[in-house]
Amino acid sequence: MIRVLARLSLALLPLTAAADASPFLPSRAQFDALFPERIAFYSYEGFTEAVRQTPGFADWGSPVQRRQEMAAFLGQIAHESDQLRAQREYKRANWDKYCRDDARLSCAPGQQYYGRGPIQLSWNYQYKAAGDFLGIDLWSDPDRVARDSTVAWRTALWYWMTQPGESPQASHAAIRSGAGFGATTRAINGPLECDKPDSPDARRKNARRADFYKHASDLFGVPLLHPLGC
Repeated sequence: MIRVLARLSLALLPLTAAADASPFLPSRAQFDALFPERIAFYSYEGFTEAVRQTPGFADWGSPVQRRQEMAAFLGQIAHESDQLRAQREYKRANWDKYCRDDARLSCAPGQQYYGRGPIQLSWNYQYKAAGDFLGIDLWSDPDRVARDSTVAWRTALWYWMTQPGESPQASHAAIRSGAGFGATTRAINGPLECDKPDSPDARRKNARRADFYKHASDLFGVPLLHPLGC
């Protein structure tokens, strides 16, 4: 259940302002309002530094479009990370189950690739791909995603910007193309949550993601990107 918070009266830049190269960044007060129970690991400083290191994210189009992408990203993160309370995957019984050891890639000795960070990065091949993209060795040290706040946020943004999952496009491209918030869910967890109208669990998860997204959009003062479900 999302905690209902009064909308903050925060000074915002004019939504009709001319575009520049700077990403939209929520204020610390807005960040705290979205994640009132977040753990200390998910620092505002780590988040903002990761955004600044991610060209293309929330820095394109009009001020409204930049806020819309940020709202969509943080809405999805709120669901994936249990409102920034999950530093590591809660279910420890699954920790040793994310090794795809084949001819293309093995698993580093003694390492486990369970979910970590804002988007709960999982599997050895995902850690390898994220680390290669960011210039960090996460294959041999996957737990860095749970030790370094900026790295954790950067892996979430890497996925958002580049990984389509089993959908036609990554979440960033879905937002830019006007495909709606639901298309970002398809990129993140499509096989488990999308195209399942008869599944109560899939409907519940879609609704939860949408509720977080609505809260962020309201806080940033921007319209929703439909469709909300996938």
